[in-house]
Formats: sequence, structure tokens, C-alpha cells
Amino acid sequence: MRFNAKPVAKVPQPGEDEKEAGIEVLGTVVEKFRAGMFSLQLEGGQKVLATLAGKLRRNRIKVMNGDRVSVELSPYDLAKGRIIYRHK
Repeated sequence: MRFNAKPVAKVPQPGEDEKEAGIEVLGTVVEKFRAGMFSLQLEGGQKVLATLAGKLRRNRIKVMNGDRVSVELSPYDLAKGRIIYRHK
């Protein structure tokens, strides 16, 4: 069963701090490393190192060079993130 839902901005839950919520941006995969690490070029021109989110690993979603992805950046370190969605 596939859902063609578009990613939506993450709204913090009542128990979750706003400062803990990630920053969601779009980017393109530039380079693929071992152990599920990727180098991404964000729309603003910034380079980021990112990993795959657990749901993408569990469902075996393949992410290749040139793919457009949604990334959740860590609010503490804007150079690291997590790939949460692969766009078609």
C-alpha cells in the first residue's frame, strides 16, 4: 500500500519542546557514503551531512545521487541532518 502524501511542516506535539523540533528543508543528494551517510546540497547552497531516517531504512527506500529529498536539520548543529522523505 503506497501513500502519495506530500511532506508537511512538523508541528510540535504538546509534550515536545519547540527547541527540540527539527528544521525541515529540501536538498539534493551529492554523494553517497558507507553506513547510510549522504552529502547533501541544500536549496540555499549549504552542504550538509545526513543519514536515513528509520522509516526509510525499514521500508528499504533507495536514495541515490541526484535525488531530491526532505531533510530535518538538527537545531543544535545545522551541518547535520536526517533524510525523512525522498521526492519522486
